[in-house]
Amino acid sequence: MLASLTFDKTSQGLIVKKGIVVLLVLLAVLILVSPAIVGRLAEQTMDENLNWAASESGDVKVTSEHFARGWFSSEGQHRIELQDGDLLTALSAITGPMPAEDLPVLIINTRLDHGLFPVTSLARDKGSLAPGLGSAISTLQVEMPGGERVNVPGTIYSKVALGGRLQSNYVLEEGSRDEDGTFASWGNVDINVTTDPSTGTIEFDGSLASLSVTTDQESMALESLSFDGKQVPTRFDVSVGELNFALEGLSIDSGMGNGARVTRLAVTGSSALDGDRIDATGRASLAMDVLPMGAVAYEMEFNLDGLDAASAGALQAKIKEMDGAADPMVAYSTLEQDALQLFAAGFDLNIGRLEVTLPQGTMTSVMNFSFNEGDPATFDWSSLLLSTEASVDISLPVDMVETMARDNPQAAMVIGGGFLVKRNDAYVMEARLKKGLLTVNGAPMPLPLGAM
Repeated sequence: MLASLTFDKTSQGLIVKKGIVVLLVLLAVLILVSPAIVGRLAEQTMDENLNWAASESGDVKVTSEHFARGWFSSEGQHRIELQDGDLLTALSAITGPMPAEDLPVLIINTRLDHGLFPVTSLARDKGSLAPGLGSAISTLQVEMPGGERVNVPGTIYSKVALGGRLQSNYVLEEGSRDEDGTFASWGNVDINVTTDPSTGTIEFDGSLASLSVTTDQESMALESLSFDGKQVPTRFDVSVGELNFALEGLSIDSGMGNGARVTRLAVTGSSALDGDRIDATGRASLAMDVLPMGAVAYEMEFNLDGLDAASAGALQAKIKEMDGAADPMVAYSTLEQDALQLFAAGFDLNIGRLEVTLPQGTMTSVMNFSFNEGDPATFDWSSLLLSTEASVDISLPVDMVETMARDNPQAAMVIGGGFLVKRNDAYVMEARLKKGLLTVNGAPMPLPLGAM
């Protein structure tokens, strides 16, 4: 009996020791061997995320310059170039015509610590042993057209999850820079972006504490900026999600006696897919001072119900395809049929609140539009007028209208034609449209259906 007991205890001890040895071997494989295997996966995932983000925007080109893969860590470099598209068009509207080849290029230098447990990341800031394909740290440079490179302040910390999700955090501590007669200062910046190429989902949030740029002639100052949101693609090639954006205290001084200050700009919106239809709500508000006009404010709230997702996706795809068309009329004729198909599917648009405040007073309006479904095969602009039910109510202060009428003969014709009617201390307009019949302040107005 004693021998048997001794044997059992000895056997159990050997089993425990073997278990510990197996555990240690597995741990060694995870820590020492997996980085070389996972490094390749992490490299592919980083490239996939960057290329996917570029393909989504359609306005940038991403090029991998090199990627030196090591056992525990790798180093790579990517070039981000702006191509012809909406971003370049918007930039050219501000700076004047500018070809893409004359624009600076963004350079991203990345060190990637890889392995299921990236032990080498512990030697740097924000390193972590959290399981994943890798943990990266990136710095930015701007390459000028002549080849000179300028370092961009701030650091990007990224984590590649096992499923391929890329979480990136751009961090910039407060600081300043004085160079070539331009002085810039900024507060803390914190921006987070998470992308998932497998689902196409993007989540983001960020904040900028302050920003100021001053030259000999001009200055710009921003008190704060924050945003957050999420975009989720649908099977109809159109995305839904949420967006919140807030800007406080943006001042611009051109040095020529002209300037403006945006006290606040806020935009919120959300959209969701309900079957094969999209519902959305949104709100925008703006308050600013413009010299020499004075204070100006704008408020709008709207909701969109039952927008056909397939038609919206087709129209959006066609707009991207026609982006940058040399002849606007050709682009319009190409988009016309897709726009009509969107209206033929039917939807409701309600602007529950629209206010524009000028020094002379505040204009208020409520608008409701119901675009009823029609036959897609025969639907045209006349069909749209006949199937639309709409109501538009507008109220303007007397001082605002009479001031415009004194300076603008066309405004006086609007009053004389009965489009604006004075009631108490405001001029109002009540417009209704149903089955092709338009009435303004109760008076019928003929619509040129034949010309449509």
